[in-house]
Amino acid sequence: MNYADIKQCDVANGPGVRVSLFVSGCTHHCKECFNPETWDFGYGDPFTEKEIEKILEYLKPDYIKGLTLLGGEPLEQENQKGLLLLLRQVHEKYPEKTVWCFTGYDFERDVMGRMLREWRETKELLSYVDVIVDGEFEIEKKDLGLIFRGSSNQRSILVQESMKGDGLVFWEPSEK
Repeated sequence: MNYADIKQCDVANGPGVRVSLFVSGCTHHCKECFNPETWDFGYGDPFTEKEIEKILEYLKPDYIKGLTLLGGEPLEQENQKGLLLLLRQVHEKYPEKTVWCFTGYDFERDVMGRMLREWRETKELLSYVDVIVDGEFEIEKKDLGLIFRGSSNQRSILVQESMKGDGLVFWEPSEK
């Protein structure tokens, strides 16, 4: 897996001050994507143990609320494999910090309906994620008034609560 950037202090991609990892590789190619260079799986640099250690160090201060995964597309299978190494360590070292993941995939159709069945990485990866913001960015539905979403078709989903099977549970701004 390659990555495009690591932001030490990010306040735009989840609640509070967060560390953000922008992975490389995306097959969605959304019109007017804010990060089109990350569509290429070869863009950026290899994601190694050195970057994992850097992220773990960045997460150390109490004022850092958690980790956000963006891209590119974190839920491409190749990226899930690379992210598992990081998320296992984040969960072990900082269980109180939240993990947010921005994906162009639809949570019910793609993540729950296909990835969970087809890719063994997905179940473990989801076990570490608190909130998924799902859905491709749609320029026609762009709304600058949305919190942590770019277009009105996107949803902020509480992953653990939604996986219990009683329907989707949505994140509200006063939570996590």
